[in-house]
Amino acid sequence: MTKKQAKQIFRIVFIAASIGSLYFVPWILVKAWILPLPDTVQEQVDEAIGHGFDGMIVYVDEAEKPPAFYTGGWKDRENKIPADPKSLFKIASISKLYVAVSITKLANDKRLSLDETLADYFPELVGRIENAEKITLKMMVQHRSGIPNFTDNPAFWENEEENSKDALEFALDLPASFEPDEGYEYSNTNYLLLRRIIDNVLGYSHQEYIKEKILIPLELKNTFFSITEVDLDDVMSGYYVGYDEDFKANEYGMLATAEDVGIFLRALNDGSVFDEGEREIYPYEYNHGGLVIGYQSLAEYHKDIDAVVVQFINTTDFNGYEWNLSEITFNRIVKILRRKSS
Repeated sequence: MTKKQAKQIFRIVFIAASIGSLYFVPWILVKAWILPLPDTVQEQVDEAIGHGFDGMIVYVDEAEKPPAFYTGGWKDRENKIPADPKSLFKIASISKLYVAVSITKLANDKRLSLDETLADYFPELVGRIENAEKITLKMMVQHRSGIPNFTDNPAFWENEEENSKDALEFALDLPASFEPDEGYEYSNTNYLLLRRIIDNVLGYSHQEYIKEKILIPLELKNTFFSITEVDLDDVMSGYYVGYDEDFKANEYGMLATAEDVGIFLRALNDGSVFDEGEREIYPYEYNHGGLVIGYQSLAEYHKDIDAVVVQFINTTDFNGYEWNLSEITFNRIVKILRRKSS
């Protein structure tokens, strides 16, 4: 990928974070919003593919019903392989939920404290991350630390794959976004540091801890931490509007099937992922989305219909319209489920 392409793709992050500020709404978004609601989830998936998504997987777990799977479009566009509900998908920031649960478990076991500061764990970052001696682990979990987001640094995207090896460097020696606990700003740097803290506390990798404490107990056999752990043929291709490249082989962290994400999300929301005392400690969200180049995902639990919905879409774009379109599609799916349950 050229530097010019990387800088263009970098802008996804900014656009996705500021959708509400867009002054021009393209017709496709208006159309997707105002079309009559279909009768079934599958019809909504087919409609979304008609709007331009390359491929899509939807998993629905409604109480007292067997899980349902819906697909549309391509798993692999070039080879004309249809979307497969069992495909592995790059879940991006949904992985933060697994880290937050791990921090909770370690706090409950008194192996760390949410009230301890970043400086307690990394004294060498005092002076390099502003307010390191005031920023608590809880603030980091909740994105209330003020630590700059390394993916907001344009230099990071000039050679993303290489720079990912030392991503923290792109958040150091910068002014804080705000004073600790006096604002909110989504920052991937928070979770980069939290993962390192878990590694240091344990003396082994946070991946092994997540596997031991979350994946094995929940029997999540189709959740992985790296593209190197899986057969590439099992991974859904990822596409970026305007480019022919398939981003499937790029390393973007955790991968999982929609079903595995759905099982985890229900366990998080019903509390079964926690041991005694942990649910009261848990300081983060119960739903999440994820976005990396070629992959966008949404995973939510809706209490009113006791349903988990996971949506994977393998198309992203420069302007963020694909993200908007995915949110519209997701909300329409939930409306269909609500209508059917009433």
